[in-house]
Amino acid sequence: MKKIGFIGMGNMAQALAHGFIASGRIAKTDVYAFAPNQQKLKQNAERIGFVPVDSLENLVSEQTGIDTFIMACKPYQIEGVLDEIGETLCNREVNLVSVASGWGYAKYDAALSKLDAQYKTKIQFVMPNTPAMVSEGVFLFEQENSLSDSERAAIKQLFEAIGVVQELPSHLMGIGGAISGCGPAFVDMFIEAYADAAVKYGIPRATAYELVNQTVRGSAVLCQRSGKHPGQLKDEVCSPGGTTICGVTALEREGLRNACIASIDAIMFKKAQG
Repeated sequence: MKKIGFIGMGNMAQALAHGFIASGRIAKTDVYAFAPNQQKLKQNAERIGFVPVDSLENLVSEQTGIDTFIMACKPYQIEGVLDEIGETLCNREVNLVSVASGWGYAKYDAALSKLDAQYKTKIQFVMPNTPAMVSEGVFLFEQENSLSDSERAAIKQLFEAIGVVQELPSHLMGIGGAISGCGPAFVDMFIEAYADAAVKYGIPRATAYELVNQTVRGSAVLCQRSGKHPGQLKDEVCSPGGTTICGVTALEREGLRNACIASIDAIMFKKAQG
């Protein structure tokens, strides 16, 4: 992998570009991007350091020397993008890494096969989440792909610089995305609820958020680094007849576990409906 070209430069693409460059794994002069809003693209280029490109056609031109493209536009825009540059991509042995939801390996394979049954483009689907914006992301790599081992290793190293990489088979990408992709919204609701409780009992709002944010962060890090089961860590805080076990009992009574599982059930039902 020598150069990267972003197709689209929204919030996620900005986070990725910034993280890749800041990691030192790729030079800012080797990161290119195109987005329809050229004024905003140039502003982001000045802030992050990548090279702005004025058209999709120029981005995929062999003259740029880009060998890895990151499809970071909205999912509904991808068909239009492929209509415009798909044939050019098909004729080149380049990597196409997609971070657009719903566009896995099979879907790209079908779309590119319609353009050229012998297309040369190599495909990898990656599902990111919003904490990537602060280099704490989760990146789900679909196991089904057409990259070489060395190409895939290089791309994984880039993403590992701004988060955790996990591989999942295609049939588990949906549930994986429900957990890591939708999960931040649920954690945010949890943070907001406990901050509300703190405010209810007199703690200023800003202090409440700081307390809850750090408690959530610290607990997650402790669970990761200790290797202990979360149930064991919970038990270690719950003294017999103490305050924490009273709170745990209240959460069980109000159905916290069931609510968490039900939220994922609702997502998977929605996915199944299309």
